[in-house]
Amino acid sequence: MNPGETNRGRAFTLVELLLVIAVIAILAALMLPVLSGAKARAKRTTCLNNIKQINLAIHVYAGNNEDKLPDAGPVTYISCKELIKGDLGLHGPASAQDEIFTCPADTFYFDENTAAYQPKGHHEQFGYDFSSYSFNGLNLLTNYPNLAYNGPLHGVGGQRLGSVKNPVKTVLAAESAAFFPYSWHQPAGGQIPCLNDARCVVSFADNHADYIKMFWDSSIRYPNGAASLAAYYDPPAGYDYKWSGD
Repeated sequence: MNPGETNRGRAFTLVELLLVIAVIAILAALMLPVLSGAKARAKRTTCLNNIKQINLAIHVYAGNNEDKLPDAGPVTYISCKELIKGDLGLHGPASAQDEIFTCPADTFYFDENTAAYQPKGHHEQFGYDFSSYSFNGLNLLTNYPNLAYNGPLHGVGGQRLGSVKNPVKTVLAAESAAFFPYSWHQPAGGQIPCLNDARCVVSFADNHADYIKMFWDSSIRYPNGAASLAAYYDPPAGYDYKWSGD
C-alpha cells in the first residue's frame, strides 16, 4: 500500500470538518444560556450576601440607639449608609469601591426625579452615596412631588425596630431598583423605568433577605402626569413584603 494513500485515507474530508464545526457551534449555543444563567445567579448571590450584611448593620445601629432605626432627615433612604458603614469596616469618604454596597448586576439605573435611563451603575453615583441599596425611610420625606395628592409615604425611618408589627414582611433595605420597580437581575427589554412584578433583592426587619417580585400599580397617575413608584404604597395580597411598619 502506498503510504501517501494511507495518510489520505485517515484525513478528514471537508464535509466531515464542516460537520464537526457545526456540532461544536450547536453545543456552544446550548451551553451559552447555562453559563449566562450561572453568572446571573452568582451576581444575585453576591447581592443577597451584601444586603444581609447591610441589614445586620442596621440592626446593630438600632441596638446602639435605643432600638431606633436610622433617621438622618428626609434623605435617610440614601444617607443611611453613612450611619452604618463603620460597622461594616468602611471608614472615610464613600466611594464606588465600597464593594459591600455594590450589586454586581447594577449596571444601569433610572433617575429618581426624571425617570431618565442612565447606562451606568447606581453605585457609581455621588448623589446616591455610591450605593446600590436604599433604606426603607421614605416616610421621612417631608416634601416630594405629589405629596398633596399621595400623602405621607410609608417607611420605618426613625421607628423603633421592636415596634415593627410584621418584621417578616416589612422591608428594611432593598436594591434601589425595588423602589421603582425595575430589575437589575432580569432587565426588561427597552428602557422601562417601572415594571410590575420586577424581581429585586430585598431584606427585612427580621433579618432575612430574599429575591422577590415587587408590585407596581400602573393605573395611578398624578395630576402633573407623573406615574407612581412602588415604594409609595403597600402591595395587595399575594406579595411577600410591605413598606409600612404598622
